[in-house]
Amino acid sequence: MSKLYIIPTPIGNLEDITLRALKVLKEVDFILAEDTRKTGFLLKHFEIEAKMYSHHKFNEHKTSENIVHRVLAGETCALVSDAGTPAISDPGYLLVKHAIENGVEVECLPGATAFVPALVNSGLPNDRFCFEGFLPQKKGRQKRLQALAEETRTMIFYESPFRLVKMLQQLSEALGEERKASVSRELTKIHEENARGTLKELTDHFNSKTVKGEIVIVVEGLVEKDTPKKKNKYANDNELEK
Repeated sequence: MSKLYIIPTPIGNLEDITLRALKVLKEVDFILAEDTRKTGFLLKHFEIEAKMYSHHKFNEHKTSENIVHRVLAGETCALVSDAGTPAISDPGYLLVKHAIENGVEVECLPGATAFVPALVNSGLPNDRFCFEGFLPQKKGRQKRLQALAEETRTMIFYESPFRLVKMLQQLSEALGEERKASVSRELTKIHEENARGTLKELTDHFNSKTVKGEIVIVVEGLVEKDTPKKKNKYANDNELEK
């Protein structure tokens, strides 16, 4: 049956790919890759010989229509990004949207994405959170940071290693330097690091070293100190004796 598959790929450690992802990649008629060189390494490692085409942010507006036509004609297609789940701060949204609008069946497999382990590793509340990804580089950046000063949920950001210290400084200015946070880099790789502390402590830590690898920043939300405690909904239930 013709279908568009969205396939998460490892963010570092190749062993993190799922058996189902490998099965689909071996069976589809063609694969769309953000960078065919990087995906080519992955496919070669797992001895996958499917046809591969480029699909990235510079050509996705032009290629999506042809891809949808091919799937509607009976072919099966898999979309992958360089690492992680497509459409999460990577190309994929436009193709999925166009496919759905034209009646193409879309199936996204579960798998790797960087912000989930970073969030869990942070030690910050993860029952409610907001994913901000990469903030605008110039226009709208300060306005967005100011708006987030009132955000009560845990916040997650992606950032380049070259802009990490500047980002931490800007977060300190907007949210307060004593706000708790964590920085995760090189996730699943040999040199993985999860640094935790206040925004000031993290700024000092990374300002004194050379930073490499993809970065995930997790920041504590605004603590509502005066919020009344919620009543325990189990308070009237019979509890097991200790």
